[in-house]
Amino acid sequence: MSDSPSLIVRGVWFMFVGWWLTGIVLGMAWLLNLTVVGLPIGIKLINKAPYTLTLKSLESEESVETVEMGGSSGGSSPGLLVRGVYFVLIGWWASGLLTLAAYLISLTVIGLPIGVKLFNYLPYVVSLKKY
Repeated sequence: MSDSPSLIVRGVWFMFVGWWLTGIVLGMAWLLNLTVVGLPIGIKLINKAPYTLTLKSLESEESVETVEMGGSSGGSSPGLLVRGVYFVLIGWWASGLLTLAAYLISLTVIGLPIGVKLFNYLPYVVSLKKY
């Protein structure tokens, strides 16, 4: 059994705190990602977005997804120079659009699983690095 609170507690959290707090956290993360110094903190905030939204423990699901994403392509990311150019030309605005889409989709109960899945792809969209 996971360390997540009960479904009722998570539902109440989502309705009264999670939806607006996640918007603030994602906004801060995106702004931090625009700076070289803030990028690691921004990525950590993005990785915490599903928990902030629903209080769902990330231990079991995240480890499985990380292995699948990393294992399919050998676990290597492009070099730092390529990732830097990608971030300057594409990553900053593409991550902003994906952040907005994932957040808006996750505001509906039906779209919540899709929104959380999109949050999992955000670190890669920002910097082409698999986390």
